[in-house]
Amino acid sequence: MEILSQNLMTLRKRKGVSREAVARALEISAMTYMRYEKNLRNPDAPLLVKLADFYGVTLDQLVGRAPLPETADEGV
Repeated sequence: MEILSQNLMTLRKRKGVSREAVARALEISAMTYMRYEKNLRNPDAPLLVKLADFYGVTLDQLVGRAPLPETADEGV
């Protein structure tokens, strides 16, 4: 899911947080989160929901089925 990895990176940068900060908030390792952003691994469904909630977007937006909002705060 290349679009997912691109969206994760875009949303994280918009939010102005580090990979480590996202990983802590999601209770996963920073290495695991980095693998999601680099398209080396895909998150499972429950983590996709947590990611969407963290970034304030819908699942469709997160996985590229709908465009990302102009700013992450305009999501859900």
